[in-house]
Amino acid sequence: MGVWQLIAVGLVILLGLVGVLVPGVPGQAIVWAAVLWWALTDRSPAAWAVLIGATALLLLNQALKPLLRPRRPRESGAPRKTLMLGGIAGIVGFFVLPVVGGIVGYVGAIYGAERLRLGSGGAARASLRSVMRATGYSVLVELFACLLVTGAWLVVVIRS
Repeated sequence: MGVWQLIAVGLVILLGLVGVLVPGVPGQAIVWAAVLWWALTDRSPAAWAVLIGATALLLLNQALKPLLRPRRPRESGAPRKTLMLGGIAGIVGFFVLPVVGGIVGYVGAIYGAERLRLGSGGAARASLRSVMRATGYSVLVELFACLLVTGAWLVVVIRS
């Protein structure tokens, strides 16, 4: 697989990660399709292992989705910008501090944005709780699953 095609796959994966944050966009499916495209082109055992792992993880995530509360961003009271900021910080945090940084970045950015918007720590914590109840857990689980797939893809691409 050429460098330009790897860059294109990476951009599609990034599009899928951002799609997880936008209601109505099938972010998981986009990430999985990008990994499928890469595995079909690469055809190495490691590529197929990542595809099989990604398929299993994303199917497990889909099976667990009904157990989480549905997304209702309007119920949280937080602006859409705060939710997007949390998602972007979760993506960046995952790569800065592998695995755990995704959760820390997501929750920390929402708290920080709400602290700036509302002016006090108590109000920001209350808003963070309502955001996590309304949208946070389902978005966080879906984003984390897609980030794990992205991390596995990156490790295999860098090592080969």
